Amino acid sequence: MSQGVPVPEHEQRQITDEQFHDATLIWNYHQMDHEQRPCSAAIGLGSHDLGVATAAADLYRAGLFSVVVFSGGNSPTTRARFPRGEAVHYREHALSLGVPDAAILVEPKAANTGQNITFSRELLAEAGIAVESLLLISKPYMERRSYATCRKLWPEAEVVCASEPLELDDYIKSIGDEKLVVDMLVGDLQRVIEYPKLGFAVEQDVPGDVYDAYERLLRDGFDSRLIGT
Repeated sequence: MSQGVPVPEHEQRQITDEQFHDATLIWNYHQMDHEQRPCSAAIGLGSHDLGVATAAADLYRAGLFSVVVFSGGNSPTTRARFPRGEAVHYREHALSLGVPDAAILVEPKAANTGQNITFSRELLAEAGIAVESLLLISKPYMERRSYATCRKLWPEAEVVCASEPLELDDYIKSIGDEKLVVDMLVGDLQRVIEYPKLGFAVEQDVPGDVYDAYERLLRDGFDSRLIGT
């Protein structure tokens, strides 16, 4: 948004500029900024976001892996959007983008990120695929949490994180709900902070400015995606 240019009322933010700045700090923190390189296999982590499958197709065409596991069953937030399950819909979308069926494995039962990793690992082993390095493909704001989870559950695999190359503004437009997106950013950061204490993930350093932004957004009521809500 250019400064000094009037914005039509229907295009104005529902969140303040200060809140958007805080959300951007957290958005940038969630992304690992890994250099993309060829890996033994990829996992497309199930969610509400079909962009995961789009990113997987792009990365396949770039030659970064020869097989991808789409992992995910259903959840209360995805059942209406993906009635046949997240992984099944991801597969169909990837096929429509030119990924060959032989390059796709479907893991249709996982209900959380830990199960995405564990069940996909089992499926790859059953398929006889030796994994030394793993490309984790997720929503943009889920890169760090998926990395921390995989390092806990599959420590011997080298992990490279990837997602659709979107800025926060573009992601908000794709979802269509600023408040919900910021709630999701805050909720994922809470999980990055709390899950290591529960044994679900390895610990990640949270810079002070990111943590301060998190606390301000919590105080402002961006809390619908917290653990237990």
